Amino acid sequence: MLFFAEGFTFRNFLADVFAVFMFVLWFWLLIIVFGDLFRRHDISGWVKAIWVIALIVFPYLAIFAYLITQSRGMAERSSQQAAQAREELRRVVGFSAADEIEKLDRLKKSGSITDQEFARLRAKLVA
Repeated sequence: MLFFAEGFTFRNFLADVFAVFMFVLWFWLLIIVFGDLFRRHDISGWVKAIWVIALIVFPYLAIFAYLITQSRGMAERSSQQAAQAREELRRVVGFSAADEIEKLDRLKKSGSITDQEFARLRAKLVA
């Protein structure tokens, strides 16, 4: 029995929701893979071109192949990018752990925070 012959049913609704979810998931993975591919500096332009062609011709297979073969490198590059963004933000904002510890010490002396809160916040800043 065809789903479309039944008209609008809850089963058809769930099938449509699942199809939309799978499309959004696939599109998100495609964006992640393209972003990682063009951010890489360890491979040549020819290898990138081959991956792009594979992603266009065999989208599902190429996405899964890239995720399986490059997952460790993707995670490392992502964590490096996040660390660089944090350091850039700290540099622009002027964040200094020493300044923050001094502020915490003033709060502790004024009685705004307890010794336990001071120790916890200081440990978070130092880490």
